[in-house]
Amino acid sequence: MAISELSGSTGALRVSVFGLGYVGCVSAACLAARGHTVLGVDANPDKTEFIRDGQSPIVEERIGDLIAEVVGTGRLRVADAAQAVRDSDVSIVCVGTPSGPGGGLSTEYLQRVTEDIGTALATKDGFHVVVYRSTMVPGTAAELLIPLLERSSGKTVGVGFGVCVNPEYLREGTSVADFLNPPKTVVGESDERSGALVMSLYDGLPGPRFRVPIGTAEMSKYVDNSFHALKITFANEVGALADVLGLDSHDVMDVFLADTKLNISPAYLRPGFAFGGSCLPKDVRAFTHTARQHNLDVPVLAHVLDSNESQLRRTVELVTGLGHRRIGVFGISFKAGTDDLRESPLVELVERLVGKGYDVRIFDPNVALSRIVGANRAYLHDRLPHVSELLQDDADEVLQHAEVCIVGSRDSQILAALEGLGPEHVVVDLVRMPDARSRRGDPRYHGLSW
Repeated sequence: MAISELSGSTGALRVSVFGLGYVGCVSAACLAARGHTVLGVDANPDKTEFIRDGQSPIVEERIGDLIAEVVGTGRLRVADAAQAVRDSDVSIVCVGTPSGPGGGLSTEYLQRVTEDIGTALATKDGFHVVVYRSTMVPGTAAELLIPLLERSSGKTVGVGFGVCVNPEYLREGTSVADFLNPPKTVVGESDERSGALVMSLYDGLPGPRFRVPIGTAEMSKYVDNSFHALKITFANEVGALADVLGLDSHDVMDVFLADTKLNISPAYLRPGFAFGGSCLPKDVRAFTHTARQHNLDVPVLAHVLDSNESQLRRTVELVTGLGHRRIGVFGISFKAGTDDLRESPLVELVERLVGKGYDVRIFDPNVALSRIVGANRAYLHDRLPHVSELLQDDADEVLQHAEVCIVGSRDSQILAALEGLGPEHVVVDLVRMPDARSRRGDPRYHGLSW
């Protein structure tokens, strides 16, 4: 591979990379190939000796030729920690974060490298950026690593040095290709100056780019990997059930994967309230019941409804913990724009609050007693026999009644009605209202998961 294939960075930087395993080795080689001057650091002398000789310490497609070329041009060299920090603008930490006892994150290597970098920073003039590319749980940088850097360097984050978290999305076996064509580039930043500098390392690479708070960047990698694990497990459970039913699981999944509107898409992937309706609950029950009939264990699918119940229970606990008895519920159908109440989690929420003695009033412009017929009417009267006393046609009356306003719909009429919210109202937002971001921090506003 020629270096010209990887060029595209604007403005070469001096970069040090701590940890020369898969992530560090590939990052160091690719950054050097893109025109940056890179110093590699590793506690294992065998790895640094490989690099010094122009050889790769890892087995990975394309990496051997790439390292030979960038070492040959002098773009990639090895150094000790003190020299690496002194002679670079940015230090990228790529050490391992294995599981500790009980499954928690082991930060042993992170702490050791961080202290080495901080000690080197103590005697360095000028601003320096420390970048964590290692996978670490939210809060690790803010609560552990930044304080350690400040103690060991005697400097203050944002003044003497910056900190960024830059998760990697490299798959072993295709990591060089993944570096060049990332699904996204994420930089969590302690300050704007540091974030801009780190993001510039990836100038010219494709994919969306995000500059976010450090905690968001830390969590993003765990969300990705957990979802990947969930997808694999989901496919395997579907495959197992298809097999016992005599079906070809790949035929089944071909049909599933063809739907890029609802299935393989952003649909249903925004945190919010529990699901309900006429399809999802009953179909999950039937699917898992079929598995049980065939003595098949499908633990992920079997616990979907349990997880949904926990979201409902979490909401009840949130409302009851506010200490107010008069409740206004805005939206009760399971989906905005419909009057379908079958297995609506909002109906269940109201039922539980009424059962606990709360004084509830409901406004939903799509649900009028005079228009509810058939199974929908029977369901509502079965779950809320005093529904006629709870449903109101006038949103203002519900607002005047309520101490707590539960927002269960983004219906335009409901949002218009909620413009009348006053300082006397406590808001429980189950749908992420359009102005939710500006309301954060208000002690009288409670978003369900935000």
